Amino acid sequence: MTGANDDADDVARAPWIPGPRRAADDHADLTAETAYGDGDTDTDGRADRDADGHELADGHRDANGVGPPPEPQPEPEPEPDVPVLSHGVLKSLLGAWALSACSAGETRAVEDHLTACAPCADEALRLRDAVSLLHEDRDLDLDPLLRSRVLENCLGRRPARIPVPDWVTPYDAETARLDALLRDIGESEWHAPVRLKWYEQDRVVRRKATVAGVIGHLLAVDGLVAASLGLDDPLGAGTPELSPTERTEEFWSGLERPANRSLRGPWREQSHALIRTVSFAGRGVADLTVTYKDFALPLRDSLLERAFECWVHADDIANAVAYPYAPPSGAHLHGMIDLAARLLPAALAGRRRTGLASPARQLVAAGAPGRSLHLEVEGAGGGHWYIALDSPAAVGSPERAVAQVAMDGVEFCQLVAGHISPEEAAAGQDGDREAIRDVLFAAASLSRL
Repeated sequence: MTGANDDADDVARAPWIPGPRRAADDHADLTAETAYGDGDTDTDGRADRDADGHELADGHRDANGVGPPPEPQPEPEPEPDVPVLSHGVLKSLLGAWALSACSAGETRAVEDHLTACAPCADEALRLRDAVSLLHEDRDLDLDPLLRSRVLENCLGRRPARIPVPDWVTPYDAETARLDALLRDIGESEWHAPVRLKWYEQDRVVRRKATVAGVIGHLLAVDGLVAASLGLDDPLGAGTPELSPTERTEEFWSGLERPANRSLRGPWREQSHALIRTVSFAGRGVADLTVTYKDFALPLRDSLLERAFECWVHADDIANAVAYPYAPPSGAHLHGMIDLAARLLPAALAGRRRTGLASPARQLVAAGAPGRSLHLEVEGAGGGHWYIALDSPAAVGSPERAVAQVAMDGVEFCQLVAGHISPEEAAAGQDGDREAIRDVLFAAASLSRL
């Protein structure tokens, strides 16, 4: 890079760069000096005044017609010493100059140089514009919706050749959010204690684990879905049919050493494999049955249930490591609530068989409207559901509603996850108290490890 002394054209094109504005306390006395009209003034143009600042009439002058002596003027600031610097040094000072971090002499030297060097003047303009973008109070946390906006923009420009089905996107989003959390935590935090909690037989069950242990749990239970699609089971080939809790205990006991961050890779690879396989499989795969030993779900609902559990345990991990973690998007949360609402009639029937719920009052034919509870979920992902009370084969109906429960969406999910008890749920209740109690306890019974 050469200076303008080597090329006269560069001098003509060099833009004028205003120097950094000086602070108010860097200036001399800023007190305004008022000019007066056609009255008597002294040699510096100011009216004659006495010691109190009052203007003197002719009678206040002395015998020689001279008023009080003028006030002493502040001495002008000395000119800064301008160092003689080479082109390379001046160029290296451009960043400090743009930030107003140069001394007075360096500032003068840089500004003199900018009037003669077009390339440095252009660079100074760019740096000055860049300084305007610096904001000390800007939040450094990424917008949680940034990923979805980027993907939406990319797919809008060039749609995916093999798109991810809509019913898979909650699982895709929640595994990606959990993976982002895991990337942010340190090595020691993988061993932070995590307190797991759920409901069994109307009592709270607690289990201590670690962050790595929770990822191992998700890996083991997601393996049920992987096995149903013909993918490798993380517990190994030939594993007998086990419940999610039994699979987790089997996986934990089979580890040669305590669970650590090395589990993140296999868990993330398995989640990617599930999404990729389902996307290539086509529409018919949504109705494939996934068996959980004690119950079964179609693949469509199974991946929604896995997305729900991924969020719940990600929240457990976030609480353990003091990491901010938001609920799922409204659309995904609505799907999770809808799944829980559809499972409630069967859960009620199961509790009734074991004597944990009140007997059925009005049995109806399959597919006919029966006694119902109106579940109103507020907030993001909310909506209205009518839960059949007497038989899972009956249809919930607004006309047959005997009770109503109103809850926040996240709070309802916390109840379904077993993180709050039915008694703790701040629900607005109206109508048949027995029906309300049965439904709230049935919602808590959906939880498990």
